[in-house]
Amino acid sequence: MKKLLTLIFIGGSLTATAQVDFNNVLAAGLEDAEKFTTDYLSPLSESVVYNMGTGWYNTADAKPLGGFEISIIGNISGFKNKQDKKAFVLDPNDYQNIDFVENPGVAREVSTALGDINGIEVFVESQAGGVTVRETFELPSGLSGEGVDFVPSGYVQASVGLIKGTELKARFLPKMNFEDASVGLIGFGIQHDFAKLLPADKVLPVAISAVIGYTNVSGDYDFTNAKLIEGKNQRIEASINTWVFSGVVSTKLPVINFYGGLGYVTGKSTTDVLGEYRVTKGPFRSETYTDPFSITKKVNGVTGTIGTKLKLGFFRLNAEYNLGEFNTATVGVNFGFR
Repeated sequence: MKKLLTLIFIGGSLTATAQVDFNNVLAAGLEDAEKFTTDYLSPLSESVVYNMGTGWYNTADAKPLGGFEISIIGNISGFKNKQDKKAFVLDPNDYQNIDFVENPGVAREVSTALGDINGIEVFVESQAGGVTVRETFELPSGLSGEGVDFVPSGYVQASVGLIKGTELKARFLPKMNFEDASVGLIGFGIQHDFAKLLPADKVLPVAISAVIGYTNVSGDYDFTNAKLIEGKNQRIEASINTWVFSGVVSTKLPVINFYGGLGYVTGKSTTDVLGEYRVTKGPFRSETYTDPFSITKKVNGVTGTIGTKLKLGFFRLNAEYNLGEFNTATVGVNFGFR
């Protein structure tokens, strides 16, 4: 389970490798392999971008000079009811060599990396000595097929107040290694409280801020030892960058407060399939690929946040719900002084 969560956290690129006989995918040819893998991974990469766009604030009331807060933050982005993200339509007419065993030539839905569609068989044909040779294999299911309907993340975040209502933020997850996979996270943000510029700031019941945050998640998975296909130095390297721009409003009460925000998230995931791969079946029986392909997914959309924060001296606890293309629940345990 630890490894599974690590792979999900990187954005699904590694999960695909664990579930697919990569030799089968590449046996269909480089163009078909890249097209299928792009469609398969896209929804999961998108979910990670939205997941990483949360947790940047728990109030609009920026800290004063020298005020600080250290937070342990956890996020869960659910997709249980998002059927449009759990499947995509594979049309054999858009592929050079892949077709369905049942009803060939007819487009049908297949699983994405988030999905749960099982038992879909496809075939690849090649010519050997004037004889047509057919190889069949089963397309992969996704996380829902393994009973997982969420994308998790967690990290440490720190905030410190500067002058004139400005607050700097940073988030960090040290490089974590599980067997042949690793993942790490780093991010930076800034918040500015416009109400701090007003003479009546001390008596205003609310604070109004703008927040900008950037997060980079990077990971790799070395699957040479998994022997999915002959070759060497076989690995996947994934990088996901997320920017979020938000306007935030919150109350300014002594113990319990409420906050809400409207934001815009934009991001890009890049997945590089690296190493040497010697395909042993299909239309390219003796083909050797080096660093076969790279997949890029761009994401953007509007998000909304509603949350509450409880302050008990040095200890604070906040919980929020973020609405977007992928809804995300966030919980933060905070320690600070202001």
